[in-house]
Amino acid sequence: MDTPTTRAPQNHREIDQSAPQQADDFRPFEEVQGCTAAQLRRFIKSRAYVPMHELRRRFELNGAPDDVCCVHTSAGPVYLGLPARESQLIGDLVRQGDVGLELCRDPETPIVVGVYPTRPITRH
Repeated sequence: MDTPTTRAPQNHREIDQSAPQQADDFRPFEEVQGCTAAQLRRFIKSRAYVPMHELRRRFELNGAPDDVCCVHTSAGPVYLGLPARESQLIGDLVRQGDVGLELCRDPETPIVVGVYPTRPITRH
């Protein structure tokens, strides 16, 4: 009698080798999660205000609980509680003038607690 063998999941998820594979199935796990700058911009502009925890939940940005990244803005450095990639995307949107930041000034370090749109989205 054959004994079942176990194998480790490939890229943090199990892939059924018997099913026909599509090009999307071969993307690494890191590319599957996350978001693009356009998705962030669209989501932020669809609301008057977006707290940081809602960005994490909406885009499944489940990094470490202590994820904080420094982003340089015209007002100086600010700290976002997002993974590094998404923090840089938000920083780019701020520098382009598409997104504003609400800062928590309770501690002296400027920590971002939410974002808001600064210009309306033009629809074609």
